[in-house]
Amino acid sequence: MSTTRSDGELLRAAADGDRRAFEELYRRYAPWLTARLRGRCADPAMVDDVVQETFLAIWRGKARYREDGDVAGWLWRVGARRLIDALRGDGARGRLRQALARLRHRDEASAEERVLAGVEHGDLAGALTRLSPELRAVLQATVVDGLTTREAAVLLGIPPGTVKTRALRARKQLREALA
Repeated sequence: MSTTRSDGELLRAAADGDRRAFEELYRRYAPWLTARLRGRCADPAMVDDVVQETFLAIWRGKARYREDGDVAGWLWRVGARRLIDALRGDGARGRLRQALARLRHRDEASAEERVLAGVEHGDLAGALTRLSPELRAVLQATVVDGLTTREAAVLLGIPPGTVKTRALRARKQLREALA
């Protein structure tokens, strides 16, 4: 008789060195995390590296699940934070331009991509591109991804007060640019 372990049980066991638990966790979530991250980054190699780094952090115990939410949300925050770090280290503006160019050439766009593509050619698109990467990252996390201030702070690795301040600055700059 086989019993299926919960995601939380798998995470705890994987962090304690249980290879089978880690493999099961990877099978459950790596494809999903890869798909989500590819919606944020058009570079498949970078996304694959980020997914691997995310799961390695779990295996090595550097990313610990504190059982304060669902596992998928936690994995998304860990992976997204690693993606942001990778983009910052590799020239986020160049990667953003590449991502937008690739979005235009894909056959089937997600709902988020269609909204962003519709905005891409208007005044809002220009105003968004003029924001600093830090302000855009806060808007991405809080508006597009729908994270709370606290979740965005964890994702971006900054204090919640900084998230609030940057969100206020971003909205103010957008209002001024669109007025």
